[in-house]
Amino acid sequence: MKIVMKFGGTSVGDGKKIRHVAELLKGYREEGNQIVVVTSALGGVTDELLENALLASTKGKVALVKEFKTEITNKHHEAVKEAIDDPTVATEVIQTLDLRIDELEKALIGICYLGELTPRSIDYICSYGERLAAPVVSGAIRSLGIDSTEFTGGEAGIITSSDYGNARPLEKTYDLVKKRLECRLESQVLVVTGFIGENEEGIITTLGRSGSDFSASILGAALKADEIWLWKEVNGIMTTDPRIVPEAKTIPQISYAEAMELSYFGANVLHPRTIEPAMREHIPVRVKNTFEPELPGTLVVAEKFQCKNVVKAVSLIKNVALINISGAEMVGAIGTVARLFTTLAKARVNVIMISQGSSESNISFVISESHVETALKALHEEFDHEIVKEITSDKNVCVVAVVGAGMAGTPGVAKRVFGALGNSMINIIMISQGSSQYNISFVVREDDAFATVKTLHDEFELYNGNGIKKQL
Repeated sequence: MKIVMKFGGTSVGDGKKIRHVAELLKGYREEGNQIVVVTSALGGVTDELLENALLASTKGKVALVKEFKTEITNKHHEAVKEAIDDPTVATEVIQTLDLRIDELEKALIGICYLGELTPRSIDYICSYGERLAAPVVSGAIRSLGIDSTEFTGGEAGIITSSDYGNARPLEKTYDLVKKRLECRLESQVLVVTGFIGENEEGIITTLGRSGSDFSASILGAALKADEIWLWKEVNGIMTTDPRIVPEAKTIPQISYAEAMELSYFGANVLHPRTIEPAMREHIPVRVKNTFEPELPGTLVVAEKFQCKNVVKAVSLIKNVALINISGAEMVGAIGTVARLFTTLAKARVNVIMISQGSSESNISFVISESHVETALKALHEEFDHEIVKEITSDKNVCVVAVVGAGMAGTPGVAKRVFGALGNSMINIIMISQGSSQYNISFVVREDDAFATVKTLHDEFELYNGNGIKKQL
């Protein structure tokens, strides 16, 4: 099999874990698999890089940069010591690390003198987490007798837009990756930095949230991989957050569409963008636990399968706020909704879900709690009291989503959802359902959120697992 395997920050958190990853990879390689590894940064390194970049731009103290250089050097040297037992390989890796850390130091000192931090320089600084991890991972593989080469995302062929902090791959990426990597797969385990690429001018860019997963999916699509494996610290995609419901189970199989719905509504295992390149080539994505590799995990595929009770999972989004806009003059006023969302877009406020009454006199929508003040300010500036009489916000809310492809065309699902909540005396504040019918999402009081998730998990008997009944 040709497999792209991504290992997250928890999986490569330190040298001992990297050694464990290398031994896993050796086993899969010896079974005859062709493997591309996508690595995240060592645990906590990306946050430390960003924190020190901010300190450099505000404090401007070169001494602080020197201290950080010592800390990050020690951390990665220790990782080499734990992960690599071949002294020749260890020496080569340390030389590579020291050169890159010297580059990092120069960049941070430059920020000290300039006193400013641009999106472009943030991407450059943050890229060093993965650029320091990749040589250690590749070295650990080589120390076990398996040939390996490491690449940055750009070297591998991931060419992106210049949207620093949230770059998108250009179409040429898929041909470039195939050209640069495929010829090496027979003889080597290839290690590629996750999260980063470069634009057409060769300037480093980053892919934003869950960027390493996204990198793996891009590489998998370009190489026409048989599967993409995302190694994490969890057993797969769960029926709900096990911190809320300890009886939550791993979902054995789920569709792309369902996985995207779950990730949109708060499940942190996958990001919607991760699925997109895999969908392009119909490549299965498998979510596995690095520390319990014998478990099958969750397989994400194109086909939609119905589980026993049509619902696959219950998801929760916290740290959100509900905003209500009302006014009788809104009824029949052409362009009000367009003005509303144009105003929010200009203020860079993302709308999570929306509901509008048929009377058109009230519009409710949910946004991130951190965007409330920005949204209110923009809306008050845009609308006068002739059309909009009242704009209110409520931060004491959460969004709950019930997700499952089997819901589509199955009568009575909404009745069961809201009937169960009514029996538990849980009040619904707002409801939204997409035309795909893969989810029913609604807003409840924050104080009722956990009880809501538990009630629905019980109602649809998700603790019994999700036996697949039939392909839809």
